[in-house]
Amino acid sequence: MMESGAPICHTCGEQVGHDANGELFVACHECSYPMCKSCFEFEINEGRKVCLRCGSPYDENLLDDVEKKGSGNQSTMASHLNDSQDVGIHARHISSVSTVDSEMNDEYGNPIWKNRVKSCKDKENKKKKRSPKAETEPAQVPTEQQMEEKPSAEASEPLSIVYPIPRNKLTPYRAVIIMRLVILGLFFHFRITNPVDSAFGLWLTSVICEIWFAFSWVLDQFPKWNPVNRETYIERLSARYEREGEPSQLAGVDFFVSTVDPLKEPPLITANTVLSILAVDYPVDKVSCYVSDDGAAMLSFESLVETAEFARKWVPFCKKFSIEPRAPEFYFSQKIDYLKDKVQPSFVKERRAMKRDYEEYKVRVNALVAKAQKTPEEGWTMQDGTPWPGNNTRDHPGHDSGLPWEILGARDIEGNELPRLVYVSREKRPGYQHHKKAGAENALVRVSAVLTNAPYILNVDCDHYVNNSKAVREAMCILMDPQVGRDVCYVQFPQRFDGIDKSDRYANRNVVFFDVNMKGLDGIQGPVYVGTGCVFNRQALYGYGPPSMPSLRKRKDSSSCFSCCCPSKKKPAQDPAEVYRDAKREDLNAAIFNLTEIDNYDEHERSMLISQLSFEKTFGLSSVFIESTLMENGGVPESANSPPFIKEAIQVIGCGYEEKTEWGKQIGWIYGSVTEDILSGFKMHCRGWRSIYCMPVRPAFKGSAPINLSDRLHQVLRWALGSVEIFFSRHCPLWYGFGGGRLKWLQRLAYINTIVYPFTSLPLIAYCTIPAVCLLTGKFIIPTLSNLASMLFLGLFISIIVTAVLELRWSGVSIEDLWRNEQFWVIGGVSAHLFAVFQGFLKMLAGIDTNFTVTAKAAEDAEFGELYMVKWTTLLIPPTTLLIINMSGCAGFSDALNKGYEAWGPLFGKVFFAFWVILHLYPFLKGLMGRQNLTPTIVVLWSVLLASVFSLVWVKINPFVNKVDNTLVAETCISIDC
Repeated sequence: MMESGAPICHTCGEQVGHDANGELFVACHECSYPMCKSCFEFEINEGRKVCLRCGSPYDENLLDDVEKKGSGNQSTMASHLNDSQDVGIHARHISSVSTVDSEMNDEYGNPIWKNRVKSCKDKENKKKKRSPKAETEPAQVPTEQQMEEKPSAEASEPLSIVYPIPRNKLTPYRAVIIMRLVILGLFFHFRITNPVDSAFGLWLTSVICEIWFAFSWVLDQFPKWNPVNRETYIERLSARYEREGEPSQLAGVDFFVSTVDPLKEPPLITANTVLSILAVDYPVDKVSCYVSDDGAAMLSFESLVETAEFARKWVPFCKKFSIEPRAPEFYFSQKIDYLKDKVQPSFVKERRAMKRDYEEYKVRVNALVAKAQKTPEEGWTMQDGTPWPGNNTRDHPGHDSGLPWEILGARDIEGNELPRLVYVSREKRPGYQHHKKAGAENALVRVSAVLTNAPYILNVDCDHYVNNSKAVREAMCILMDPQVGRDVCYVQFPQRFDGIDKSDRYANRNVVFFDVNMKGLDGIQGPVYVGTGCVFNRQALYGYGPPSMPSLRKRKDSSSCFSCCCPSKKKPAQDPAEVYRDAKREDLNAAIFNLTEIDNYDEHERSMLISQLSFEKTFGLSSVFIESTLMENGGVPESANSPPFIKEAIQVIGCGYEEKTEWGKQIGWIYGSVTEDILSGFKMHCRGWRSIYCMPVRPAFKGSAPINLSDRLHQVLRWALGSVEIFFSRHCPLWYGFGGGRLKWLQRLAYINTIVYPFTSLPLIAYCTIPAVCLLTGKFIIPTLSNLASMLFLGLFISIIVTAVLELRWSGVSIEDLWRNEQFWVIGGVSAHLFAVFQGFLKMLAGIDTNFTVTAKAAEDAEFGELYMVKWTTLLIPPTTLLIINMSGCAGFSDALNKGYEAWGPLFGKVFFAFWVILHLYPFLKGLMGRQNLTPTIVVLWSVLLASVFSLVWVKINPFVNKVDNTLVAETCISIDC
C-alpha cells in the first residue's frame, strides 16, 4: 500500500481505487477531489449530487450508475457506516488530531502511523476520564469518539449546502462571454489592419488602450465562470454539538479588534463593536475578545473599562429579549417598530431603562474624549498614580491587561458568566519595524494563543460591529463540518455598511465586488481575504498546509520517532524554493504529531525536544506559545496555568520577538504591503487551502465607510498602492506559487487582477483624453466604417450590454449598483490608481515610502454632512482636468455645423466618447461642487455646457455680419480693365 502511490480518499482515508475500465476513479472532473467509490455512492444516496469542494454537479453517467444499483447498495453502505466505529472506514467525523491524523493517513496507509494515531487517541480519552475539567475547557473541537457516539443519521446531515447557479441563468451567461471573446478578436483584427494615417498617433494610442482594457476584462470576467451560492443550517449545528444536558462541544473563537488612534476612530465606535461581540449568541466560555490598541492611548483603555462596566447590563438584556443588532448605538437608532415579535410585558420598561443607561454611558465616554484633547505636560497617569506606559506612542513597553474583567469578576448583573475581554498594546521601540496592522494582528495571534488558544480566530475592524448575533454559528457550520471544514483556511463574510447616502454616489457599498466577484471565486478556490469579517483556522495562520493535501516527498524512515522529530537538513533533489518550503512544513507537521503523543515526557525533556526541532526559528522563543501551536484543537497549554503566564504574554508582544523568525514571512499576517489582507490570503491559497464565502440572509457584520469624496479617494489610493507593492514583490501572483501547483489557474487570474488593476489608470486617462483631442483637432481614431465594420461595432456594444444584463440576472445586483461601480471605476482609475502607480514606482526605485493617515470612521455633523464637504487634495486634479478638456472639446460642434451633413457622422462618434467621459465623471463633479441648495447640479452643468456651445457656434456663424461673396468679387475684379 505504501508503494502503490494511489491517492487517498479525503473522506475515509482509504485508497480511491479504480473504476470498471481499470482507470483511477474520479468523482468530480472539475477539481478531481479524491473520493473513493463507496463514499461517492453514499453521497449520492444521501441526495448530495454536487462536489463537496468546488460545488460542481457530478457527472450524469456516474449518477446513473449509482441509481441503477438500487436499494441493495444503499443498505450495504448504511451498515458499513454503522460499523465505522470499529472499522474506521467511511466515517464522517472530525478527528481529535485532524491535521496530524490526515497527514499520517496520507502517508500511503503506513500501519505504523495508524498505530501511533490510535495510541494518541487512547491517551487523550484516558486523560479526559482522569480530568473532569477537560469537558468544560474552552476552545476545544469535538473528538472523534464524541462524534461517533452520535446517531449516524444525524451525523451524516451536512451543516452547509452548495447551490450552483441554475443552468438556465448560467449557460446563456457563459455563451455570451464566449461570443464576446470572439467579437473582441474580430474587433482587434479590424482595428489593427485599418490604421488611420491622418491621426496615426491617436489611432495607435487608442489601440494600445483597448488591448489593455480587453486584457483587464478577461482577468475580471473568467474568475466569475462558476459562481455558487451556499446555505448553512445552524439548527443542525446545535443538534450535533449542543445536546441537552451535556456541555457544549462548539469550538472556541478568539475575536480580534484593532484600533490605532481614538481621536480618528471614536471610542464609542470601538465600544459598540466590543459590546456586539460580548453579546453574540454563542457559549460564553468559548468567546474571548482581544482589543489591540496600536496607539497605546490611555483614552482607549479607560473607555474599554467603561465599556466592560456597561456590558454587565447590556449583554443580559440582549440575550433575554433576543434583540438585533447587539450594538447599542445602532439598535437604538433604528427607525423600525421595536415592539415587533416582543411578547414579554417587561420589555418596554427595561428597554427604556437600558436606553437611559446607554445615554449615561455615552456621556461618561464623551467626557473621557474631551479630557484627552489636551495632553498634560507630565503625561497621563493611571488611578494608582503610576505613569501611563504609552505616554510616548513610539517608545513604550507592551501592555496586556484583563483588568476590566478582573475588577468586575467576569459576571453580569444577573450573575451569569461573561466572555473574556483583554486589552493589548504591543511594545514599540525606535529602530524596529512594527508593520502597522499586520504586526498588530500577529501580536494578537501570539498573546491569544498563550491566554485562550481558541482553534478559530475572527478579526474585525474597530468600526465593524456584529450585526447578526448568530454570525459565529454560521461560520462554524462550515468550519466544523467534517466534510467541508478540513481544508478551509478561513470563512469570509461580505462587508455591509451603514450611513451611506441612498444613491451611493461613490460606490462605497461595493456591491458588484461582494455579490458578484466573490460568488465567482467561491466556485473556484474561495474568496480573497478582505481584511475584516473573517473567521480563520488558527493552524492555517501558522503556515501549515491543509490536512488532505498530498505530501510532496516520502520520508525514508518514518518508523523512527527520532527521525520524525528531527527534520532532515538535506534539500530535495529538485530545488524550487516553494517545494523546499513545503517539505520543511511537512517535517513540522510530523513533529507536531509526535510531540502530541509523548505526554509522558517531563517539562525539561519537552523543552529540549522543541529546541532540537528549531521551533524557535519559526515561532519565536516562547516555549508556552510553541506548545500552544502543537494543540491543534485548541486549549491552553498546561505550562500556561502557572503564575508567570502573564509575563509570557508580555514577551510574545515584544517588539523584538519576531526577529529572525518566520512571522510575517511564512506565518501569520504577511508583511510587505499595506494591503496585508490580500497577501495573507494569497499565501494560504498557494499552500492548497481553500476559503468559503458565507452570505447569511441577515448581514453578519456592518461597518462605516468614508462618504466624503477626498476621504474615499484616499482610501482607494491605499488599496491600490498595496496592490502595486505586491506586484513589485516576490509574492507577485504572476510568478509566485507555481512550485506546488496548488493554486488553481482561475484563482491565479483573480489574484493577478487584484494586483494589476491600478496600472489600468495609465491607458484609462489616455483614453479619456482622446475624445477632447479629436473634437479640437477634427481628427478621429476610427476610419470610415463599412457595413460589415458597423455590424462588428454594434455587436461589440450589444455583447457588453447583454453580459451585464445576464450578470445582474444571476447575481441579483441592481442596475444602479452596476452603473455606480462603473462610474467610480473611472473616477478612481484617473485619480487614486494613477497616484498609486507613481508612488509604487518611487518606492521601488528611490525607496520613498508613503505614510497614510487613518480614515475617519464617522461624521460628527448632520446626516450625510460629510458627503457635501469639499476637502481639496491633489487627487482631484486629474479628474478635474479631464472634465474641463472634454467640455472644451465641445467647441468642435461649430466646425462640424459649418461643414455640413457629411461631417455629422464623425461628429457623433467624437461627441459620444466625450459624453461617455463626462457621464462617468458626473459623481465626481457633484462632489467637487459641494451642496447646491438652490440650483441642482445638473442644471449648473448643462447650463455651462450649452452656454459654451452656443457661444462658440454664435461666434463662428457671425449672424449680424454681412457675408461677402468671394466669387462675385473676383468676377468684378476681372471685368475691370485696369
